[in-house]
Amino acid sequence: MSTQPMTLNGKMLLEAELKELTQVERPKVILAIEEARSHGDLSENADYDAAKERQGFIESRIADLKGKLAEAQVVDPSRLKSETVIFGAHVKLLDCESEDELTYQIVGEDESDVRNGKLSVFSPLARSIIGKKKGDSVEFQSPKGEKEYEILNLYFE
Repeated sequence: MSTQPMTLNGKMLLEAELKELTQVERPKVILAIEEARSHGDLSENADYDAAKERQGFIESRIADLKGKLAEAQVVDPSRLKSETVIFGAHVKLLDCESEDELTYQIVGEDESDVRNGKLSVFSPLARSIIGKKKGDSVEFQSPKGEKEYEILNLYFE
């Protein structure tokens, strides 16, 4: 079994989604299927087809979440200390071309959200800065071409 790193917050988000699906969405879709069945002929019943499709999606997502939680290697960034960029670190970067400053936290794949400063540990940028120190410059291939960043600071919280 392979492990997937994630922060404590990321694990809590997955657990909350799993709880919502199992305790709220699953019972709702079961009721929708029962109601659609009561309308008669299932071969031409669009409500039944839609409810069964929704049920399939919910059950698939539940299985996916259970698998991810079983493989989770939870890391609490507030307990980490390092001079180099590692999983869980908040990293302040300087875009050497535009002079923009960006701050990202290196997080697990399921909790990544670039617009909110959460960068997947498997992303090209994260892979290029992991192991680097404050003051180091890194180059990596982005979808828009070659980019260069300088690591201004890193911290854990």
